[in-house]
Parts: sequence; structure tokens; C-alpha cells
Amino acid sequence: MGEHGKAAVAEFIGTFALILIGAGAVVVGGGGQLDLLGIALAHGLVLFIMISVMGHISGGVYNPALTVGLWVTGKMPSGKTVIYLGAECLGGIAGAFLLKFLAPPEWFKAAGGGVPAVMDGYAIGKAIVVEAVATFFLMLAVMGTAIDDRGVWKQTAGLTIGLVIAFDILAFGPYTGAAMNPARWLGPALASNDWANWYVWIVGPAAGAVIAAVLYWALYLKDKEPATP
Repeated sequence: MGEHGKAAVAEFIGTFALILIGAGAVVVGGGGQLDLLGIALAHGLVLFIMISVMGHISGGVYNPALTVGLWVTGKMPSGKTVIYLGAECLGGIAGAFLLKFLAPPEWFKAAGGGVPAVMDGYAIGKAIVVEAVATFFLMLAVMGTAIDDRGVWKQTAGLTIGLVIAFDILAFGPYTGAAMNPARWLGPALASNDWANWYVWIVGPAAGAVIAAVLYWALYLKDKEPATP
């Protein structure tokens, strides 16, 4: 298996774990066993671990929106971007269907299968902005730790990025689920056949990731290193 193949498997496994554990925590919450803090910690901890375990293999992206942000700023070649997008989406789908198989049906149903949802009565435009802002912070953390080689911050990338996921969910989870990740929405949506407001978790994360990546690149990286062709 070539380098890209190994990286694709790592991205599949990492996204699989993120959706299985993250959406799984939401399902456990639907069963009355976990609150918002627990759900936030589950997402943050699984991302911290998976980045720490396989970040050196694939970069530990596990998120199509972040992958697009890296591509826009020239930090990921087009061919590799397509491979990553496919691996991440497939990993999310596999994680969601395994969760559906494992979870008690009544818990799964009560939690809507872990699908992110817009709060009742909340404006869709605001929901898109929430996802964009939350993903902006996430992409900023990725650029500042995993991408920018200055200092020693790369060693803290997994913890830093995991904590961003956790605080975003604590602050914004009740509004939109704070998915920050199209794969986090796609897998559970497919497993539950729930497509309500689907564009919130595509447009919002993609916009936030691209804005943060371009801003960081333009301000801090553009004159310090060449973009990857």
C-alpha cells in the first residue's frame, strides 16, 4: 500500500472513531446517561487520542471541511484532497452504522441517531453562522499547531484541537449540535435517514474552515514558506 493509501486508512479510522464515539455520546445522552459536558468531552477526547495516534501518518484531519481549508491554502495537493474527502466521509458513515447496530434502539431514536439538529425556533441563517464560527476556531487551531512549524506547538496539536472541539460544543452545541464537520453530520444522517437542514453542516463548516485557513495563511505563513503545489 502506497503512502496515500496508508494516509487514507488513517483518515478513515480517525473519522470512524470520531463519529462512533461523538455521536455515540449523544445517543447515550438520549438515554439520560450523559449531559452536554460529557458529550463535549467525548468528542474532544476521541479527537485528541486519534490525532496523537495517527497524526504523523495522515495529519489527523478527520474532517472534510478542514481538508478543503488545507487545499484552498495549498497545504494539500488536489489528488490527496479527493482521497481524504472520500476516506473521511466513508469513515463517518461506517461509524454511524456501527453505532446504530450497537446502541439500544430506544436510546438511538431518542437522540435522533446522534444527527446534529438546529434548535427549535432557531433561525437557519444563525445556525449556519454558528457552525462557521465554531469551525473557524477549529481550523485556526489546526493551522497554528499542526501546520505552522514554528515553535514546539506541533506536539500539542492533538490536545489543542480536542479542547477546541470541546469548548465549541459547550458553547454552541444546543443551537446546532456544533458538528463543525460535514462527516459528523453525514454518517448519522444517512444511518437515520434524517436530512433536515442538511446545508447547515456543509455550508457553515466549509465557510468557517476556508476563512480561517486563508486568514492564517495570509497573515502568518504566506511570506515564510511556499504553498504546496
